Amino acid sequence: MVKGSTIAPDRDALATPDDIRHIVGTLDDAKLLDIIALRPTILDVEETSLWLAGDTDIFGAGRPLKPLTGEIVAILTADEEEEPRPAR
Repeated sequence: MVKGSTIAPDRDALATPDDIRHIVGTLDDAKLLDIIALRPTILDVEETSLWLAGDTDIFGAGRPLKPLTGEIVAILTADEEEEPRPAR
């Protein structure tokens, strides 16, 4: 899901809608507005994208998500179905 480098050079700057789309790819306007409302930095969005892509070893395997990153993950994955649980 990682799309590439950021548009803005300052990763601590607040992410713009263009930054978010560039980092995570195409997403609907409702999700974009929900993410913008959280006021994430470009780094927050990049970490979210890395986590969703399974590249957590880049920023520390086993390191918990920051709360804001977790909120962005929840927004981006809200429509996804959970894996079925195995029958016991």
